[in-house]
Amino acid sequence: MKYLNHITEAIGNTPLVKLNNVAKGLKPTILAKVEYMNPGNSVKDRMAIRMIEDAEKAGILKPGGTIIEGTSGNTGMGLALAAIAKGYKCIFTLADKQSKEKMDILRAVGAEVRVCPTNVAPDHPDSYYSVAKRLNEEIPNSFYPNQYDNMSNWAAHYESTGPEIWEQTEGKVTHFITGVGTGGTVTGISRYLKEQNPGVVTVGIDTYGSVFKKYKETGVFDEKEIYSYATEGIGEDILPKNVDFDVIDAFVKVTDKDGALMTRRLAKEEGLFVGWSCGTAVHGAIEYARENNLTEDDVIVVLLPDHGTRYLGKIYNDDWMRAQGYMD
Repeated sequence: MKYLNHITEAIGNTPLVKLNNVAKGLKPTILAKVEYMNPGNSVKDRMAIRMIEDAEKAGILKPGGTIIEGTSGNTGMGLALAAIAKGYKCIFTLADKQSKEKMDILRAVGAEVRVCPTNVAPDHPDSYYSVAKRLNEEIPNSFYPNQYDNMSNWAAHYESTGPEIWEQTEGKVTHFITGVGTGGTVTGISRYLKEQNPGVVTVGIDTYGSVFKKYKETGVFDEKEIYSYATEGIGEDILPKNVDFDVIDAFVKVTDKDGALMTRRLAKEEGLFVGWSCGTAVHGAIEYARENNLTEDDVIVVLLPDHGTRYLGKIYNDDWMRAQGYMD
């Protein structure tokens, strides 16, 4: 008989899918790494299980413990699946800009959800970062993975996602493009690919209101760059330790509107029912390919982090899109 002992064993080996209609007129081959095929419907499954298993090996996470994490939703889902498999409880803090679907999904898999205000500084006591840290201090036998600074995050992608991309493209990948948030995905994959071929170019996708692009280009952490934005899961108002700017060759910024519209195009024109930051990444990849005159010899892999079910009340809702001014 062939079966898995638990759903977490289904993590990884996601497909590469060629983008056809949204990439018309462009010369390079653009391939999407479709991470919603993971059991928790996102790329974060990979690093979530790795953070838990590394904490167990280190004796930090003990039987019957509680996992406490600040999340945009997807890491929480991956952690929740691991917790179910291993018998832990979960408490997750989320900013109030995250979709209701993300919160409901986390509750559905048994997690406790604490909703925190978006428009406060990271060190404010009510921020989702601060609340997670405080709960970790207050609750006995709890573990705070801290995906932003936990090196197991990038290691998971170095050991799984990067090798998958290299094998699936038969080493022909020339450009890797992904949204940047905690930094684990971009750092782990890029380190692996650049070890195989130092000529691979990594492009990070950033959002307006985030500090990454300017910091990469100037080395200045400019607080004037920080303001509220709607896109979920990418961009930061901090510099996570997982972001290795040395392996990121360039950043492209994409507006909330452009990301949302491309996300809807991916569903209608490619059959890829993906999340908001996926559209943001594809829009940025197309813009980069066009502006840099990439050729038929170039193979772009763009990572699509999650599934469209997280955003039914937002970008897949016409009324919401009109209210934001994204649609007429």
